[in-house]
Amino acid sequence: MDTVEAGAVGELRVNPETDMAPGTDLSGSPERFVNREFSWLQFNRRVLEETLNANHPLLERVRFLSISAANLDEFFMVRVAGLEGQVREGITNRSPDGLSPAEQLDQILEEIDGLQLEQQASLAILQQHLASEKIHIVRPSGLDEDDMAWLEDEFLQSIFPVLTPLSIDPAHPFPFIPNLGFSICLQLASKSANEPMTALIRLPVALDRFLRLPDRDGGIRFITLEDVVSLFISSLYPGYEVRGSGTFRIIRDSDIEVEEEAEDLVRLFESALKRRRRGSVIRIEFDSELPQSLREFVVHETNVPDNRVAVLPGLLALNTLSEITKAPRDDLKFEPYNARFPERIREHAGDTLAAIREKDLVIHHPYESFDAVVQFLFQAARDPEVLAIKQTLYRTSNDSPIVRALIDAADAGKSVTALVELKARFDEEANIRWARDLERAGVQVVFGFIELKTHAKMSLIVRREEGRLVSYCHLGTGNYHPVTAKIYTDLSYFTCDPVVARDVAHVFNFITGYGEPESLSRLAISPLNLRARIIEHIEAEIAHAEAGRPAAVWMKMNSLVDPEIIDALYRASAAGVEIDLVVRGICCLRPQVAGLSERIRVKSIVGRFLEHSRIYCFGNGAGLPTPNALVYIGSADLMPRNLDRRVETLVPISNKTVHEQVLSQIMLGNMIDNQQSYEILADGTSRRIQPGTDEEPFNAQHYFMTNPSLSGRGEALKSNAPKLIAHRVAQSTQASR
Repeated sequence: MDTVEAGAVGELRVNPETDMAPGTDLSGSPERFVNREFSWLQFNRRVLEETLNANHPLLERVRFLSISAANLDEFFMVRVAGLEGQVREGITNRSPDGLSPAEQLDQILEEIDGLQLEQQASLAILQQHLASEKIHIVRPSGLDEDDMAWLEDEFLQSIFPVLTPLSIDPAHPFPFIPNLGFSICLQLASKSANEPMTALIRLPVALDRFLRLPDRDGGIRFITLEDVVSLFISSLYPGYEVRGSGTFRIIRDSDIEVEEEAEDLVRLFESALKRRRRGSVIRIEFDSELPQSLREFVVHETNVPDNRVAVLPGLLALNTLSEITKAPRDDLKFEPYNARFPERIREHAGDTLAAIREKDLVIHHPYESFDAVVQFLFQAARDPEVLAIKQTLYRTSNDSPIVRALIDAADAGKSVTALVELKARFDEEANIRWARDLERAGVQVVFGFIELKTHAKMSLIVRREEGRLVSYCHLGTGNYHPVTAKIYTDLSYFTCDPVVARDVAHVFNFITGYGEPESLSRLAISPLNLRARIIEHIEAEIAHAEAGRPAAVWMKMNSLVDPEIIDALYRASAAGVEIDLVVRGICCLRPQVAGLSERIRVKSIVGRFLEHSRIYCFGNGAGLPTPNALVYIGSADLMPRNLDRRVETLVPISNKTVHEQVLSQIMLGNMIDNQQSYEILADGTSRRIQPGTDEEPFNAQHYFMTNPSLSGRGEALKSNAPKLIAHRVAQSTQASR
């Protein structure tokens, strides 16, 4: 059973189990939806709560705190900035839950204030535990003469040369401070004339926030960069003494607005990236040591409203705590995990295409290696019988092996097409760079639609075999990114089914030639028919329930926001369909509300790996899990942007072994997890699921780390684990009903 420490996050903000008032009818009311921004903040609270999970190694708990802080920074840069922009422009359109932009902004800023206090409370607890492990964040008062001598030398050699002390006066106006810029603000006085001066020191982002001091008594010690600089202010402002000082950081609008009619998409984005660096100020955070007069001075100079200002009692920029997690204490980190390489591919001597020809294959990342996807493309690049490769690229890594494989294939004379999505937030610069590298190598680069993001994850390899052309497909739920594939849970589906391959070819043609496919045999795609396919299956489950047949829906996704699909699920619940959802992040559906959603249960899994796969299952008149169920995997979450403004794919799983793996291993494991799961409550908050007294602990991520998948295991590995899971989920489901 998970152990969660008491006395911190849970006491700062209670997540009550909220029941709607008896007789309340929410059908047709905006109150049937949870506010999207509020729901995201509750997800980030779940991330923060993992800092108190004593089952995690200590430095991993520190990492969860840094992730929570980094998440919140991005939330400010994009979501808060978006709402603030709407308020500034006088937009009053209401969200599906009935709130205006101004009302949403007021609500979420209040939530954020509480969340940041919870982060500080978690930091205080973690520092106590770190101290017990002889890892310290030292303040200047804890330094001795030897420390000061060492720090002075380090400051003069490695810090002083990159600092620029600024005075603020009519001749030196307040400087521009970039997004996430961290600064020291000072009130100085001349020692000779006793004249006051306001000064500013911007701390370079190129320097680490935490400087490691020489170890002492077997302990590891860190001191913050701002404390080091503050110790040696006299080197920067000789002849002055400090009357008051402290730190602040600025968060700016970092979203990009794309003009739909832009003729040159690349040039547009390069220009927009430059504008991003000077986005409007969304938030200023001060430490509590900065005097009130200096806080008022900074607020006045940046022209920020009072409700965009926060004074925090501890360290700012908690995202930088990730530096602490690099301390050389492997005993306080997760044990390294080496992903399995699919045995079935090994049995074919590494020939990925031969393994796919034998039968369809699903690889479950990060438990199974992303190298299989890379090998799929490199094998195609080297194979003289391969004639063409088509590939989508939404996000990938620096020095990407995927890009390298495409370049090698073009160099070998193959026809290579790469669909590069420029509108992948915060990866635009990398994608522009890769696009130019690919073009130089002779790859045909297509940027897709201006008004639609190409978010589908697809590869298509065309090979000549025995006088005919055979197509091999990869369809994924995650990005072609070998780094995130080690920490995101995703599915890679390989098939040479000619019907699926023909559909994939139609989708590629849709993106490159804008011609909508007249019919697709298997795939559903957005923005054309993906939403309709999901709703069609929900309506079919309603019909099964009304006819007295078993009716069930299982879904796993990152976010559930779309009002039309949520309403369809509400109708299904009212008709008697049993619905179980695994939603990692945003969930605008209210579960377990009498008269609205009694048969809908929602959980969120937050663990070592980030849950990212999208899986949609429908009982098809036989309930779940059964061999007759309809099972899909895809790239789309159930959000309006995915369904209306992106190119996404949803592919049905028909192969018996793959079907069993996705439904009776992966989905069942998620359903019965009781170690890293949170129940989503009707008010949009959540609470950690604890095993009952007669229920065994089950950690889905640990299970997948220690058990081979069905479709990738080959003949060398046998496992009764799926039967065990099926037995366990039957008990769990029965208990919940």
